[in-house]
Amino acid sequence: MVITDILARNARMYGDEIALVERAPEKGSRSALTWKEFDETANRIANGLIAKGVKPGDKVIHLMMNCMEWLPTYFGILRTGAWAVPLNFRFTAEDIRYCTEIAEAGTMFFGEEFIERVDDIKEDLESVRDFIFVGPEEMRPSHAESFGDFVKTGSAIDPGMEINLMDEAALYFTSGTTGTPKPILLTHRNLEAACIVENRHHNQTHEDTFLCIPPLYHTGAKMHWFGSFIVGGRGIILKGIKPSWILEAVSEEAASIVWLLVPWAQDILIAIENGDVDLKDYKLDQWRLMHIGAQPVPPSLIRNWKKVFPSHDYDTNYGLSETTGPGCVHLGMENLHKVGAIGVPGFDWECRIVDVDRKDVPKGEPGELMVKGPCVMKEYYKNPEATQSTLFDGWLLTGDMARFDEDGFIWLVDRKKDVIITGGENIFPVEIEAYLMDNPKLQDAAVIGIPDERLGEIAAAVLKVKPGVSMSEEEALQFCEGLPRYKRPRKIIFDEVPRNPTGKIEKPKLRKKYAGMVESFKL
Repeated sequence: MVITDILARNARMYGDEIALVERAPEKGSRSALTWKEFDETANRIANGLIAKGVKPGDKVIHLMMNCMEWLPTYFGILRTGAWAVPLNFRFTAEDIRYCTEIAEAGTMFFGEEFIERVDDIKEDLESVRDFIFVGPEEMRPSHAESFGDFVKTGSAIDPGMEINLMDEAALYFTSGTTGTPKPILLTHRNLEAACIVENRHHNQTHEDTFLCIPPLYHTGAKMHWFGSFIVGGRGIILKGIKPSWILEAVSEEAASIVWLLVPWAQDILIAIENGDVDLKDYKLDQWRLMHIGAQPVPPSLIRNWKKVFPSHDYDTNYGLSETTGPGCVHLGMENLHKVGAIGVPGFDWECRIVDVDRKDVPKGEPGELMVKGPCVMKEYYKNPEATQSTLFDGWLLTGDMARFDEDGFIWLVDRKKDVIITGGENIFPVEIEAYLMDNPKLQDAAVIGIPDERLGEIAAAVLKVKPGVSMSEEEALQFCEGLPRYKRPRKIIFDEVPRNPTGKIEKPKLRKKYAGMVESFKL
């Protein structure tokens, strides 16, 4: 069943029930949408687009921060048979121009946060005929139509476009943190399969309430919500990441499932430890599952979390935009004893770990992770070279180094491009980062390679200490003596650890910032 039909079914079965809630704590506002209103708004958007000439196979840019309009707009685009093209809210004007040109998009929805960026490039966007502004009327640029007026013009009846599971549905762009964003083409079958995989992993029911905090443009957040969507479960969109705001949302909305990024989980634990929040002020008994994805998870974080929330189930999920988000590998709520591993092949997925010739490596040895399943992208759009070097008979090369343990669990070793080669030895930063995060004084850590005249590269640790805590370079180096000698960071840097909106460490930024730190060290 295509996901637009799932929405229609939810509207028939649960029409007057709340589907979505938007909470904006900074503004002190809350709004809600029923399943019937969600479905009808998507229809109005679809019919409005069709009236403008949008047809199957066309591309529509979707450029918004998380808000109540986000999901109805996404589903409205899909109902026309066109491709939804959600863009990263951190993209520069030049990134937006590049992605719009690749997509050859004829329509752009954009929010108030993007007025200046869109204004800078609108004259260069030759393919875009219609700009639709999602924001306050007093801020609407003269070249854009009001979203509110646009929605009113469309019929609330399903436009009845014939959409098949194998039709193309959406064009997602990689984050751009490692170079030019690559366009990833997903089909309606990919989206449907993501709903099924997520629901099988976390057993969402109609009674569950899912708290969504990460950006919806990313496959991770939306596809985790898909597991609740497929059973008509309620979703809460929280605009803000303060620990008190997260706990208030869980308490007041009776959230039972929360997907967090590593920094947010750390922030909650620190706020509890410092007395900035008091758990007795919140109703949290219904919260059954905390899960994390999008980046390696320090085992120490989960050990500390379970001390505070012993009744919580925990899961971690691994995925890529190329796999329609999370789920190709997952730990499983029953496998808490394996925290640190990314898990086992997800429902309906297969995994291999291979060498440079795509031959399976022996168990225990590192190689590149390959995955195969119903959510693997169709292709890198307009990039046959990248497609041919990534897809092989349905198998996707992930670019991540991993290993199987003796029980068949997969451990992420590192990104292939992040491996540090020092004195001929391979060092995997993820292993060192996990070790560093066992230090109770640290809030975050990143390890990068920086040039060295004698060894080629050395490992440098960028450390962020907890608020109100001090740590010296000597103390940090002494802590690292618990590592094998060749893995020990040779340089300690106290700084912020930059992360993108989905929680991944932006190592290219760190390498660029500290690339000039060329020194020679003795082993």
